[in-house]
Amino acid sequence: MFIRMKVLTLAAAILLMGQASALERLTLRIGDQKGNMRAQLEAADALRDLPYDIQWAEFPAAAPLAEALNAGAIDAGIIGDAPLLFVLASGAPVKAVAVDKSDPYGTALLVRPDSPVRTAAELKGKRIATGRGSIGHHLALKALAQVGLSEKDVQLRFLGPVDAKIALANGSVDAWATWEPYTALAELSGQGRVLVNGRGLSSGNSFLAATDKALSEPARQAAVQDYLNRLAQAQVWANQHLDSYSKTLAAIIGFPQDAARLQFERRHLRWQVIDPQTIATQQETADFYHAHGLMTERLEVAPTFASGFTVPKSTKLAAQP
Repeated sequence: MFIRMKVLTLAAAILLMGQASALERLTLRIGDQKGNMRAQLEAADALRDLPYDIQWAEFPAAAPLAEALNAGAIDAGIIGDAPLLFVLASGAPVKAVAVDKSDPYGTALLVRPDSPVRTAAELKGKRIATGRGSIGHHLALKALAQVGLSEKDVQLRFLGPVDAKIALANGSVDAWATWEPYTALAELSGQGRVLVNGRGLSSGNSFLAATDKALSEPARQAAVQDYLNRLAQAQVWANQHLDSYSKTLAAIIGFPQDAARLQFERRHLRWQVIDPQTIATQQETADFYHAHGLMTERLEVAPTFASGFTVPKSTKLAAQP
């Protein structure tokens, strides 16, 4: 009976989408970071025959994307675990609908190739650039804690990726806590060396998050589910066709193709439904931020996840010429 009701509910939502398109075609406003989702979808030709339009909003990092979600300027977007927690702690009406799991190597602390710093312990008294509330910020705090240091033992400089890259290059900071694709670009361009990578420190989780308003509208919620289906299939395709995908991504974000490929290839990304382990891991990250005074009150994360969304287990997308 439950399965039948679920099927009927989905059918009704799809019917509503069709009715809405007959009157006024629905536009789904999607926030992307450095073109990752859009590149996968375009390279895999997964945007064909959309029953709605997509209005893309490109962001250099999670913080401005989180602000757009909070303001209702976009319906959904991709965002890392730590910045999602910050926007939720501010009371933003947002929920995570699916998780993109990855190898977190590229969430890393970088130093200049000629830096004498060889261990995280040697960062004591040094200047670290990162984005406030970003996955880089979280990685920096975790790396310091692992060697018995805290944020009080360093000088954190909160900068966007472009400014942080410049600051590291000119010596204004000693390290940069960042993420992909910036890590791959710094490595391949000879501008950065990985001092500490994210394995064992970062979850590697990013989320497709949507506003409560978008999820409250059946037609728009159905569009988010359709978008997730296409995105998950396109990601499988991208992993199987790295050259085609990296070429498309490089053109969108203005990065060299080798950096675009490396940052994607080593992450081994895979979309999954929200499960208890994902919620538990997110709670650990929230508690870590609370313990370090970055959140004034403890956040119970379970209510910040939406239920009922599915992720296809396989893809039927064919290779494009």
